[in-house]
Amino acid sequence: MSSISDLVSSHGVLICCGSGGVGKTTIAAVIALEGARQGRNTCVITIDPAKRLADALGLEALSDAPSEIPRLRWDDDHSAKPDGELSAMMLDTKSTFDHLVTGNATTPEQAQRILDNRFYRNVSGALGGTQEYMAMEKLHELHDGGNFDLIVIDTPPTRHALDFLEAPRRLLRLLDNRIFRTLMMPTRAYLRVASVAVQAFLRTVSRVVGSEAIDDVVQFFRAFEGMEAGFRDRAVAVETLLAAPETGFVLVTSPRRDAMEEAEFFSRQLERNGQKIDALVVNRVHPRFGDEAPTGLRATAAQLARVVDDPAAHRLAVRYENLADFREIAELERAHVEGVQARVGATTVAYVPYLSRDVYDFSALREIGGLLFDPAVGSPPVATA
Repeated sequence: MSSISDLVSSHGVLICCGSGGVGKTTIAAVIALEGARQGRNTCVITIDPAKRLADALGLEALSDAPSEIPRLRWDDDHSAKPDGELSAMMLDTKSTFDHLVTGNATTPEQAQRILDNRFYRNVSGALGGTQEYMAMEKLHELHDGGNFDLIVIDTPPTRHALDFLEAPRRLLRLLDNRIFRTLMMPTRAYLRVASVAVQAFLRTVSRVVGSEAIDDVVQFFRAFEGMEAGFRDRAVAVETLLAAPETGFVLVTSPRRDAMEEAEFFSRQLERNGQKIDALVVNRVHPRFGDEAPTGLRATAAQLARVVDDPAAHRLAVRYENLADFREIAELERAHVEGVQARVGATTVAYVPYLSRDVYDFSALREIGGLLFDPAVGSPPVATA
């Protein structure tokens, strides 16, 4: 069995995915920190507009460009390799789209026509699927030109993460769509050659939103003339990167039943895309508190409870009962996780127990890293009673 540490040292891209509320953003930050500590130039990206990544890194805010975090903040014990660097960023959909348009336009005038188009301004940051595709574009940009050894991506909750992974394929389908190709015609001749269905569609929409809005849409698509090849090439390159051996998928979950069901759902969808889960991280598990079985603990509690007129014995009996409850929960969680592990096909499994404090600084991230990258990563945590 490989370890999470092996994935960090051997991959160029690690995509952290999972349902909401399982600590995915924190795990992404911990993995990025480990990459930097191993001596790799690492960048962690979030496409979640919430401030959880910035909070986990102890930062006020994140921008759309990678911001290097001073080494003294994340390596205050001076134990990291000297070549390591750590950067972080948060995706800004519109600015990424603007940059993509400018980079693919054949002339500055063409780029400006698109950027000034009212339809583009309205949808560039809000159109369904745009955020996911722009995240893929940012990954491509950083991978090819960011000089990073490792890029860690914190995705949205599971089902939206699937949109993120399928965005390049959806863009290719759009570029091949007959209506799109008709609207891309360089003159208003498209109205003469467009199918009856296209003309009916445009007339119906114009009655709802107005002919001026339809003109904006048509002008927007016509302004893209000559740029389709660039968008197509980028989409194909991103698909190739996602399928490359250097790209790994880390599925983060918790012992909660709904989170486990989401984890299985995601793994099935990923398998349909020809990809697989490289590691399963189970966060916030209950410690096992020793090796004694719950039945033995309850028997001891019963014996103590029968001691007459001894308050100390009765208090100890309650503690043994509580310990039995925790052991029972831990064993049920482990059995459940082992079943899910077999079904998702992850060869690497790591367990992170509940912590006694919130994660809001590098000290806490290093504490989690010590648990996640421990040599005994394949076993649930054991605590002392």
